[in-house]
Amino acid sequence: MPKTILLTGVTGFIAKRIALDLLNAGYSVRGSLRSLERRQEVRDALIPRLGEPARIDALSFVELDLMHDDGWQGAVDGADALVHTASPFPMVQPKDPQDLIRPAVQGTERALHAARNAGVHRVVMTSSVVAIEARDNPEGRAYTEDDWSDPEHPRSTAYYQSKTYAERAAWKIAAEHPELLLTTINPALVLGTPLDAQYGTSLELVERMLRGKDPMVPNIGFGVVDVADVSAMHIAALERPETAGERFIASASSVWLPELARYLAKSFADHRIPTRIAPRPVLGLLSLFDPTIRTILPALGTKPTFDTRKAKERLGIDFTPWQTATLRAAEAIVAA
Repeated sequence: MPKTILLTGVTGFIAKRIALDLLNAGYSVRGSLRSLERRQEVRDALIPRLGEPARIDALSFVELDLMHDDGWQGAVDGADALVHTASPFPMVQPKDPQDLIRPAVQGTERALHAARNAGVHRVVMTSSVVAIEARDNPEGRAYTEDDWSDPEHPRSTAYYQSKTYAERAAWKIAAEHPELLLTTINPALVLGTPLDAQYGTSLELVERMLRGKDPMVPNIGFGVVDVADVSAMHIAALERPETAGERFIASASSVWLPELARYLAKSFADHRIPTRIAPRPVLGLLSLFDPTIRTILPALGTKPTFDTRKAKERLGIDFTPWQTATLRAAEAIVAA
């Protein structure tokens, strides 16, 4: 069983939870961050939740940048496996898609090449369902791990493209170097309990609704998964070498955003949470002023569903219901 794990992007919402679970499982974790100034933030998030607080001594840090070579080889030397989570995740899409695509792809290439050069063969990478579901699909058919997003599809935003190209790059490197044993985890919208208030973009949708920022909600659908389940999938894949060469979708179930809004409104009656469905013409008008709304217009009226039998059967995952994951996220935001 691997003992020392290089975990990239350790300040991220998902990565912090993976770090916690790895430490509690007895691993040593070498976490990468863009600036070592955030070391204490990570330590403070993990220490209260460790089964044995002394396990924090098994956590160390390295400074890495997705866009620069400096430090990558030294970071992976002596590690037993690589868990690569680092990738940009904005709420608002950039004007230039390459602002997302370049760091996602180049960071993945740097991480995997450094691992190969150091003789580190086991790699688990965080991808996304956005690398799967931006494509034409027969109505009622659930997406599977065999599906790939089309970067030219109308729903394929810069973020979709960045995750698709980055995962494609990873599989290309793995094909060229069969000694690299790659598994990817492809989560839907990740909710659940953050370990601190630095949860970034992941919970912004719930936060936006709790604050009543929008008078209505768009009729879009998406998969939801709890961060604890996503972490468990990474570690299960890491510990099961037979999962090499496989992708695994992480999604408890899919939900319409108005349904999620009604659930939040019922659970937080003291918050003015919008539940009315926004008409398409209204969203078209608002999108002229709000780039966040502009990015979701192609997804109106669609709710992708996902076949997650592989994760359940091969990784032993019993997914947390979307309602629980949503409530956990909302409670953490309200308490922050």
